[in-house]
Amino acid sequence: MRRLCAIAIGLIAVLACSQQSPQHAQATEPETGQWALAIHGGAGNIPRDLPTEERDAYIAGLTVALDRGVAVLDGGGTALDAVEKVVLTLEENEHFNAGRGAVFTHEGRHELDAAIMDGSDRSCGSVAGVTTVRNPIHLARLVMERSPHVFMAGPGAEAFAVSMGLEPVDNSFFDTQKRRDQLDRALREEQERAGLGTVGAVALDRAGHLAAATSTGGLTNKRWGRIGDVPVIGAGTFADDASCALSATGQGEQFIRHTVTGSVAARVELVGMDLEQAAHQVLFEVLRPGDGGLIGVSRAGKLVLLYSTPAMLRGLADASGRREISIWE
Repeated sequence: MRRLCAIAIGLIAVLACSQQSPQHAQATEPETGQWALAIHGGAGNIPRDLPTEERDAYIAGLTVALDRGVAVLDGGGTALDAVEKVVLTLEENEHFNAGRGAVFTHEGRHELDAAIMDGSDRSCGSVAGVTTVRNPIHLARLVMERSPHVFMAGPGAEAFAVSMGLEPVDNSFFDTQKRRDQLDRALREEQERAGLGTVGAVALDRAGHLAAATSTGGLTNKRWGRIGDVPVIGAGTFADDASCALSATGQGEQFIRHTVTGSVAARVELVGMDLEQAAHQVLFEVLRPGDGGLIGVSRAGKLVLLYSTPAMLRGLADASGRREISIWE
């Protein structure tokens, strides 16, 4: 068994040596011990002729979320608090597919998923299929910190939310006309479409701890209680101080099948790959073209924002003063 493990790791290392440079990537390496933050609002086919009003709304939403995360980290707060603050902010913004602007299911409702993970001790919390929780990312953190469990779903998760003092909202709270129009189109064509706007954040704080958080409304026209990668630890969300913190966005089934964030982290920790190198190998050599994107931060503070789709709503900031908000290259 040890020999097989050694061979597998060796093969990964050989593949790494032959990799090409990323097609869409950003990376920066702040000084060790400083804070760093990356956020995303979903990857997909965002047309470059996007109406100015819609483009500006995306930029404004990312800017506010980034500002709030920066305020936490720059003030000496924890990575965990920062990623929760970022994701909660985006859940409140109807332009993103999380919380208020979540897409509709086939039945015309909303089913929300979220996960959060603390890299300092690998504690984590996930919720799936919740319909009355205004901010699923906050509930995920309560699952992590106030329950003996990691993953809760559906009515049970909602009952736990009430027991924690969260006031339920009617499912219609999440309605927006934009998402209703998307469902109407999908119903006419009878096919599922990804809902752009899954949100996430990764952070390194001044104490050297990492954290990741992700939240989504899933797929437009989804059926049968479908759950994607977002709340699955090691698929859409992962953090460990020994390697990196990661949040993914894209075709959830593919990210689950290939345990994407866990696979990237394993390459960093066990094989010694650079974070950008590891993320590129999984995104471009394991997944299919156009499957999605991910953001990550290493234990040294290196930020990576990588995607195989035409665009990804994203932003980054670090203690050196670097700050960016982007949609396309």
